[in-house]
Amino acid sequence: MHRVIEPNTADADGLLEHAHDATAPEGVLFYHANEGQPLATPWQVASLRAMMLREQPLEEGWILDPACGSGIQLAAYATVLQRPVLGVELDPDRARASGVNLRTMAHHHGEKQADWMVNSTMVAGDGTDPSAVLAAVGDRAKQRVALLHLDPARPRNSREHSLDEMQPPLPNVLKAWAPYLNDVSGRGPALVLDLSPRLSELQRLEVEGIVTDIWPDLAMTWEWTSRGRGRVDRLALWLGGASDPKALRRFVRVPQQLGTQPTVLRSLANVEALKVRVHPPQRGEFVTVMDAALVESGLAAAWLSMVSKENEHRWGEIEGRRPQVHHQHPLRVPPNEEHLVQASGRVVELVKFNLDESTVDEVVAMALEHNLASVKLRVELDPARHPRLQGSLDRQLSRRHGSRDGFLVHHPSRDVMLLCVQQLDEG
Repeated sequence: MHRVIEPNTADADGLLEHAHDATAPEGVLFYHANEGQPLATPWQVASLRAMMLREQPLEEGWILDPACGSGIQLAAYATVLQRPVLGVELDPDRARASGVNLRTMAHHHGEKQADWMVNSTMVAGDGTDPSAVLAAVGDRAKQRVALLHLDPARPRNSREHSLDEMQPPLPNVLKAWAPYLNDVSGRGPALVLDLSPRLSELQRLEVEGIVTDIWPDLAMTWEWTSRGRGRVDRLALWLGGASDPKALRRFVRVPQQLGTQPTVLRSLANVEALKVRVHPPQRGEFVTVMDAALVESGLAAAWLSMVSKENEHRWGEIEGRRPQVHHQHPLRVPPNEEHLVQASGRVVELVKFNLDESTVDEVVAMALEHNLASVKLRVELDPARHPRLQGSLDRQLSRRHGSRDGFLVHHPSRDVMLLCVQQLDEG
């Protein structure tokens, strides 16, 4: 049974899960249900995605999310694009929460009577059954779908998983809704698939295969999004009318400050896989710890070629949270792109002992020799020990009068650590 929930009259009673999203406008509370809060897209990410979609011309019709959860992404699409949305959610309480959240954002913008709001609706039911969804919607079902957005559920707290663990299944949703999607100015239907950031290259090819089985010539743009925490935060496939004509691959770095424009890198070229070249540790060389999402997107080498004096770089690490590249000259990074590196500096000491409570004083002594006011630990440590060791370094160095910042990383061989002085070329 599919049941319509009108956002303007959706009832928040019984929705006990609600919280302020730190990236949302001041005073806005989003409602969730049945542990939906950890699954919700942060408002900043959702709104930036909607603003990027604004660059592409869409046909008339709904923006559809057949597994909308708490509806945060739909609310961003609606308010940024000023378009009606149709959300479908199997869990009735989450469907109700999505209606409440859409009304909250309409109220925040003073648009509760706007056309997009009046014509938006939520449906509690199975998003893989468009006939039942549209039958429940009634007369409004006459309009077609301008964009399909899908963020399928997947296992939580898992480092990897298979495509068939997605719910609802990707092929089922795409095949079911294909007849209802508008062709966008001859570029095919517009879709955004928000997928697990842990998908391997082989799994990404599987996703492409699912798409091309339905639409053989649909343009595709893969997008990697980072919030700067040493990992890929979001991985999305933009298709057809939503794809970027300027990019087969796109990297988006979400800024820390709200309201600041994201850093966006694009490429129409096929990229070559990076190759690890481990060499003996050297004092005087430079080490840069890159944004992990930038490396995984395949755009790191092209970016380095623009900010470096060198034609070739030695990659020591290309996987994990701290990809590492070695070079002979400081990088010339524009101020608005410095967040694309986690750290970059010159090696001043080779640390040939393990870091623990008994050796942290030796690191402090090395830091003082090089006039360091701080040393950030960018090494793999037991999560319980990391804050203790970092705290010890911070306390001891804060009492001195160093003037430079540094960091500590493992050499790729793991036989030695590298103490580096933070440095970027300002010239």
